[in-house]
Amino acid sequence: MLTICKDEGRTADRKMENSMNTIDTTTAPVPARKAMLLRLDPAVHRALALWAEEDSRSLNSHIELLLRADLTETNRMPADALPLRRPGRPPLTSYR
Repeated sequence: MLTICKDEGRTADRKMENSMNTIDTTTAPVPARKAMLLRLDPAVHRALALWAEEDSRSLNSHIELLLRADLTETNRMPADALPLRRPGRPPLTSYR
């Protein structure tokens, strides 16, 4: 994804935004997820983005995976936390 966007002179966020515009999500169930702004050093962001791309994950999914691993390792994972979503896009049936 990063390579494609770089070749087209776009950012990955813009590429994802354009691809999501083709899916009708008006009836899609909206999971209860929290959004947050995360400020990172550009070199750290680049390293995480490359690592996520190697693992075929979105950067957001990869950061969540790392945070959950750290919470689990330090015995701080909430008991009511939902499991991670499977990699890739959800099946089309979940959009209807």
